Amino acid sequence: MVLSQRQREELNKAVADYLSSNGFMKTLAEFQKEADLPGEIENKFAGLLEKKWTSVIRLQKKVMDLESRLVETEKEIHSGGPTKEKRNPAEWIPRPPEKYCLTGHRSTVTRVVFHPIFSVLASASEDATIKIWDYETGDFERTLKGHTDSVQDLAFDHTGKWLASCSADMMVKLWDFQSYECVRTMRGHDHNVSSVMFLPNGDFIVSASRDKTIKMWAVATGYCVKTFTGHREWVRMVRVIADGSLLASCSNDQTVRVWVVATAECKVELREHDHVVECIAWAPEAAQSFVNEAVNTDGKKALHTGPFLVSGSRDKTIKVWDVCIGLCLFTLVGHDNWVRGLVFHPSGKYLLSASDDKTIRVWDIKNRRNNKTLESHQHFVTSLDFHKMSPFIISGSVDQTVKVWECR
Repeated sequence: MVLSQRQREELNKAVADYLSSNGFMKTLAEFQKEADLPGEIENKFAGLLEKKWTSVIRLQKKVMDLESRLVETEKEIHSGGPTKEKRNPAEWIPRPPEKYCLTGHRSTVTRVVFHPIFSVLASASEDATIKIWDYETGDFERTLKGHTDSVQDLAFDHTGKWLASCSADMMVKLWDFQSYECVRTMRGHDHNVSSVMFLPNGDFIVSASRDKTIKMWAVATGYCVKTFTGHREWVRMVRVIADGSLLASCSNDQTVRVWVVATAECKVELREHDHVVECIAWAPEAAQSFVNEAVNTDGKKALHTGPFLVSGSRDKTIKVWDVCIGLCLFTLVGHDNWVRGLVFHPSGKYLLSASDDKTIRVWDIKNRRNNKTLESHQHFVTSLDFHKMSPFIISGSVDQTVKVWECR
């Protein structure tokens, strides 16, 4: 590659500045003599070589990213996939390759969650830490330390001011997300705490444990105000319905239970899975019409009003339930291993699932079919989350990485 006279002079001065700032004085003296450079180098060349070097690497990464996107786009063109312009946001689904692959955890990533307001996500790991990342830039922000064993679940309150975490160390912790301090530790469970969530008003936290109970804690005091008992085995996950009136939980006893928050009574027990039920998710209101269309494909004309709940199990299936009548409406089959995570598309049209078969699958609810499969990680996929406003999903895995996927 041929440089002009001026470019050559500028490069020589930048090299001289680099040698000088790193203390290579003998080499600098020889280089100045041979390149016929003045003794003093102007200030504008300070750090220029390093800046150019890092920008070349950044551009190279961008080029590789664009090339992989081009390959994906060409695939979509050949297979007739719709373009972003033709598709409305309700149709956007995650597409490979991932936007970022975030590394830093030293063990399995157990949970990933988006912050409700800021462009950050939090990840929990078996390395006993919580890490905060910027999902728009892919930058690591900070680590929250306090737990002494695997962190199993994370949840933000609706304001994003508080983060709750739970761990195999039997504790639930509350973190101030402005100062990143642990402000409260809740003790009361007798075994591994596997799941945690805020009630919609933000005044209470619910947690599920291997001690077979679900506990409700007052955020203001840290006291346990209610205990829900009934499961016969480890309670894997607890999730609260949007209006805060019902809790759903799933367990190693192969059942899903729905509880009335006000009375701590079990409203219904759902039994149809043949193995441990790993995960559950309440269907948003937007999903109601799609669930009804899926049920009515069988020729039935019954209108189900819900609420609807989905569950994923080690029996490799996903079941959709009408909680009001306590029935399984239909089953989604396709994963080749345990189903570990479930999240609805904000439009209610799709359901996304994460599995130990190393994939993320997008399910078209209305047609009850697997619309897209992402070969997402090199090991089991443990968790995923869908942003409520921005077109991003995130996934965590036993391969110790967190991946950010763009939807289009």
